[in-house]
Amino acid sequence: MYGLLEWNENRPKRVMIEETAILRVPFLRVSVPRGGPEGLTRRRLAWALRRCRKLGVMRWVLPEGFPYGAVLEKQGLRPISTLPLRRALAADWAGAELAARGIGLSGARVAVTGDTLTGEMVRTVTELSLRHRYVLLSVPRGGEELSRRLRREFGVSVQLNPSREELEKAAILVAFSPGEVSHPLVLRLYDESQRLPLLSLPPAQESQLPPRADRGQLFTVLREAGAVPSGAFLLEAAPPAALTF
Repeated sequence: MYGLLEWNENRPKRVMIEETAILRVPFLRVSVPRGGPEGLTRRRLAWALRRCRKLGVMRWVLPEGFPYGAVLEKQGLRPISTLPLRRALAADWAGAELAARGIGLSGARVAVTGDTLTGEMVRTVTELSLRHRYVLLSVPRGGEELSRRLRREFGVSVQLNPSREELEKAAILVAFSPGEVSHPLVLRLYDESQRLPLLSLPPAQESQLPPRADRGQLFTVLREAGAVPSGAFLLEAAPPAALTF
Protein backbone atom coordinates (compact mmCIF):
# COMPACT_ATOMS: atom_id res chain seq x y z
CA MET A 1 0.00 0.00 0.00
CA TYR A 2 1.14 3.55 -0.74
CA GLY A 3 1.04 6.42 1.70
CA LEU A 4 -0.74 9.71 0.99
CA LEU A 5 0.22 12.58 3.28
CA GLU A 6 -2.06 15.59 3.56
CA TRP A 7 -2.13 18.71 5.71
CA ASN A 8 -5.20 19.14 7.90
CA GLU A 9 -6.13 22.78 8.26
CA ASN A 10 -9.61 22.19 9.70
CA ARG A 11 -8.97 19.95 12.75
CA PRO A 12 -5.75 21.31 14.23
CA LYS A 13 -5.38 18.91 17.17
CA ARG A 14 -5.83 15.48 15.64
CA VAL A 15 -3.84 13.28 13.28
CA MET A 16 -6.16 11.25 11.06
CA ILE A 17 -5.07 7.88 9.58
CA GLU A 18 -7.43 5.93 7.35
CA GLU A 19 -7.47 3.66 4.33
CA THR A 20 -8.78 5.14 1.11
CA ALA A 21 -8.62 4.56 -2.63
CA ILE A 22 -7.88 6.84 -5.56
CA LEU A 23 -9.05 5.46 -8.91
CA ARG A 24 -9.26 2.09 -7.13
CA VAL A 25 -5.63 2.21 -6.00
CA PRO A 26 -5.39 1.69 -2.21
CA PHE A 27 -3.66 4.30 -0.07
CA LEU A 28 -3.15 4.87 3.62
CA ARG A 29 -4.13 8.51 3.96
CA VAL A 30 -2.54 10.48 6.77
CA SER A 31 -3.86 13.92 7.59
CA VAL A 32 -1.50 15.89 9.84
CA PRO A 33 -2.51 19.13 11.56
CA ARG A 34 -0.43 22.07 10.41
CA GLY A 35 -0.38 25.30 12.29
CA GLY A 36 1.03 26.67 15.48
CA PRO A 37 4.64 26.07 16.52
CA GLU A 38 6.90 24.52 13.91
CA GLY A 39 8.24 22.01 16.40
CA LEU A 40 4.72 20.75 17.12
CA THR A 41 4.07 20.14 13.42
CA ARG A 42 7.31 18.18 13.15
CA ARG A 43 6.47 16.04 16.19
CA ARG A 44 2.99 15.27 14.88
CA LEU A 45 4.41 14.37 11.50
CA ALA A 46 7.14 12.15 12.98
CA TRP A 47 4.58 10.34 15.16
CA ALA A 48 2.27 9.70 12.21
CA LEU A 49 5.11 8.45 10.00
CA ARG A 50 6.43 6.09 12.70
CA ARG A 51 3.00 4.57 13.07
CA CYS A 52 2.58 4.09 9.33
CA ARG A 53 6.04 2.60 8.99
CA LYS A 54 5.02 -0.09 11.47
CA LEU A 55 2.12 -0.84 9.13
CA GLY A 56 4.57 -1.38 6.29
CA VAL A 57 3.90 1.83 4.35
CA MET A 58 7.28 2.96 3.03
CA ARG A 59 6.63 5.00 -0.14
CA TRP A 60 4.77 8.28 0.02
CA VAL A 61 2.88 10.76 -2.10
CA LEU A 62 3.53 14.07 -0.37
CA PRO A 63 1.85 17.48 -0.46
CA GLU A 64 3.13 19.95 -3.05
CA GLY A 65 6.19 21.80 -1.80
CA PHE A 66 6.66 19.44 1.16
CA PRO A 67 9.31 21.06 3.42
CA TYR A 68 10.00 18.23 5.87
CA GLY A 69 12.06 15.82 3.81
CA ALA A 70 14.50 15.36 6.67
CA VAL A 71 11.69 14.09 8.93
CA LEU A 72 10.67 11.56 6.28
CA GLU A 73 14.26 10.42 5.77
CA LYS A 74 14.86 10.04 9.50
CA GLN A 75 12.02 7.52 9.62
CA GLY A 76 13.61 5.51 6.81
CA LEU A 77 10.82 6.45 4.41
CA ARG A 78 10.99 7.99 0.96
CA PRO A 79 8.82 9.94 -1.46
CA ILE A 80 7.67 8.30 -4.67
CA SER A 81 10.32 8.75 -7.37
CA THR A 82 8.95 10.43 -10.49
CA LEU A 83 11.76 9.20 -12.77
CA PRO A 84 9.70 6.34 -14.29
CA LEU A 85 6.92 8.77 -15.17
CA ARG A 86 9.32 11.29 -16.69
CA ARG A 87 10.85 8.64 -18.94
CA ALA A 88 7.49 7.16 -19.92
CA LEU A 89 6.26 10.60 -21.00
CA ALA A 90 9.51 11.68 -22.67
CA ALA A 91 8.31 11.56 -26.28
CA ASP A 92 5.01 13.31 -25.51
CA TRP A 93 6.82 15.80 -23.29
CA ALA A 94 9.29 16.67 -26.04
CA GLY A 95 6.44 17.16 -28.51
CA ALA A 96 4.56 19.42 -26.10
CA GLU A 97 7.62 21.60 -25.55
CA LEU A 98 8.28 21.94 -29.27
CA ALA A 99 4.64 22.73 -30.02
CA ALA A 100 4.56 25.37 -27.28
CA ARG A 101 7.41 27.14 -29.04
CA GLY A 102 5.82 26.92 -32.47
CA ILE A 103 8.39 24.42 -33.77
CA GLY A 104 7.04 22.06 -36.42
CA LEU A 105 7.15 18.52 -35.10
CA SER A 106 7.87 16.53 -38.26
CA GLY A 107 10.85 18.60 -39.32
CA ALA A 108 12.34 19.24 -35.89
CA ARG A 109 15.67 17.62 -35.01
CA VAL A 110 15.33 15.77 -31.70
CA ALA A 111 18.45 14.51 -29.93
CA VAL A 112 18.49 11.67 -27.39
CA THR A 113 21.54 11.00 -25.22
CA GLY A 114 22.39 8.52 -22.47
CA ASP A 115 25.08 6.33 -20.95
CA THR A 116 23.19 3.06 -21.51
CA LEU A 117 20.60 1.96 -24.05
CA THR A 118 17.83 0.99 -21.63
CA GLY A 119 14.38 -0.26 -22.49
CA GLU A 120 13.02 3.17 -21.60
CA MET A 121 15.39 4.81 -24.07
CA VAL A 122 14.52 2.29 -26.79
CA ARG A 123 10.83 3.06 -26.34
CA THR A 124 11.44 6.82 -26.41
CA VAL A 125 13.63 6.68 -29.52
CA THR A 126 11.08 4.48 -31.25
CA GLU A 127 8.20 6.84 -30.46
CA LEU A 128 10.21 9.89 -31.50
CA SER A 129 11.29 8.26 -34.75
CA LEU A 130 7.68 7.66 -35.70
CA ARG A 131 6.80 11.31 -35.08
CA HIS A 132 9.88 13.25 -36.17
CA ARG A 133 11.85 13.03 -39.38
CA TYR A 134 15.21 13.65 -37.73
CA VAL A 135 16.21 11.84 -34.53
CA LEU A 136 19.81 11.91 -33.32
CA LEU A 137 20.96 9.19 -30.93
CA SER A 138 24.13 9.38 -28.84
CA VAL A 139 24.74 6.24 -26.79
CA PRO A 140 27.95 4.21 -26.30
CA ARG A 141 26.58 0.80 -27.35
CA GLY A 142 23.52 -0.72 -28.95
CA GLY A 143 22.60 2.12 -31.26
CA GLU A 144 23.44 0.22 -34.45
CA GLU A 145 21.14 -2.69 -33.63
CA LEU A 146 18.32 -0.35 -32.66
CA SER A 147 18.76 1.61 -35.88
CA ARG A 148 18.58 -1.58 -37.95
CA ARG A 149 15.45 -2.73 -36.15
CA LEU A 150 13.68 0.61 -36.62
CA ARG A 151 14.51 0.60 -40.32
CA ARG A 152 13.38 -3.01 -40.70
CA GLU A 153 10.16 -2.77 -38.70
CA PHE A 154 9.01 0.80 -39.32
CA GLY A 155 11.01 2.11 -42.24
CA VAL A 156 12.51 4.93 -40.19
CA SER A 157 16.10 5.73 -39.35
CA VAL A 158 18.06 7.56 -36.70
CA GLN A 159 21.34 9.42 -36.96
CA LEU A 160 23.91 7.66 -34.81
CA ASN A 161 26.94 9.15 -33.09
CA PRO A 162 26.16 12.81 -33.81
CA SER A 163 28.87 15.33 -33.05
CA ARG A 164 28.60 17.66 -30.09
CA GLU A 165 27.87 20.51 -32.49
CA GLU A 166 25.03 18.54 -34.08
CA LEU A 167 23.54 17.76 -30.66
CA GLU A 168 23.68 21.42 -29.68
CA LYS A 169 21.87 22.42 -32.89
CA ALA A 170 18.93 20.04 -32.28
CA ALA A 171 15.61 21.64 -31.46
CA ILE A 172 15.44 19.77 -28.15
CA LEU A 173 17.71 17.43 -26.19
CA VAL A 174 16.24 14.45 -24.35
CA ALA A 175 18.89 13.39 -21.82
CA PHE A 176 18.64 10.10 -19.94
CA SER A 177 21.86 10.77 -18.02
CA PRO A 178 24.09 13.77 -17.29
CA GLY A 179 26.42 14.88 -20.06
CA GLU A 180 28.63 17.68 -21.23
CA VAL A 181 26.40 18.97 -24.03
CA SER A 182 24.96 22.42 -23.37
CA HIS A 183 21.50 23.03 -24.77
CA PRO A 184 18.86 25.75 -24.26
CA LEU A 185 15.96 23.26 -24.27
CA VAL A 186 16.61 19.98 -22.51
CA LEU A 187 14.56 17.34 -20.73
CA ARG A 188 16.74 16.00 -17.92
CA LEU A 189 15.08 12.64 -17.36
CA TYR A 190 17.52 11.83 -14.54
CA ASP A 191 16.76 14.99 -12.55
CA GLU A 192 13.66 15.10 -10.34
CA SER A 193 14.25 18.77 -9.55
CA GLN A 194 13.30 19.74 -13.11
CA ARG A 195 9.70 20.79 -13.30
CA LEU A 196 7.41 18.29 -15.00
CA PRO A 197 4.97 19.38 -17.67
CA LEU A 198 1.53 20.29 -16.40
CA LEU A 199 -0.32 16.98 -16.21
CA SER A 200 -4.01 16.27 -15.95
CA LEU A 201 -6.55 13.52 -16.56
CA PRO A 202 -9.98 13.54 -18.20
CA PRO A 203 -12.55 15.36 -16.00
CA ALA A 204 -14.23 12.21 -14.65
CA GLN A 205 -10.90 11.01 -13.24
CA GLU A 206 -9.51 14.43 -12.38
CA SER A 207 -12.41 15.06 -10.01
CA GLN A 208 -11.37 12.05 -7.90
CA LEU A 209 -7.82 13.28 -7.22
CA PRO A 210 -6.73 14.91 -3.95
CA PRO A 211 -6.33 18.61 -4.70
CA ARG A 212 -2.97 19.43 -3.10
CA ALA A 213 -0.95 16.25 -3.63
CA ASP A 214 2.28 16.33 -5.60
CA ARG A 215 0.89 15.43 -9.00
CA GLY A 216 4.11 13.93 -10.34
CA GLN A 217 4.28 11.51 -7.42
CA LEU A 218 0.55 10.76 -7.53
CA PHE A 219 0.52 10.10 -11.28
CA THR A 220 3.60 7.91 -10.96
CA VAL A 221 1.73 5.71 -8.50
CA LEU A 222 -1.45 5.58 -10.58
CA ARG A 223 0.54 4.59 -13.65
CA GLU A 224 2.62 2.04 -11.71
CA ALA A 225 -0.53 0.46 -10.28
CA GLY A 226 -2.13 0.21 -13.73
CA ALA A 227 -4.96 2.65 -12.96
CA VAL A 228 -3.90 5.13 -15.65
CA PRO A 229 -1.90 4.28 -18.79
CA SER A 230 0.78 6.71 -19.93
CA GLY A 231 -1.27 7.75 -22.94
CA ALA A 232 -4.14 8.98 -20.77
CA PHE A 233 -2.22 11.94 -19.36
CA LEU A 234 -2.90 15.36 -20.85
CA LEU A 235 0.30 17.40 -21.12
CA GLU A 236 0.81 21.13 -21.22
CA ALA A 237 4.32 22.51 -21.59
CA ALA A 238 5.96 24.02 -18.53
CA PRO A 239 7.15 27.65 -18.71
CA PRO A 240 10.30 27.82 -20.89
CA ALA A 241 12.46 28.99 -17.98
CA ALA A 242 11.84 25.70 -16.20
CA LEU A 243 13.61 23.77 -18.96
CA THR A 244 16.65 25.91 -19.70
CA PHE A 245 20.06 25.89 -18.06
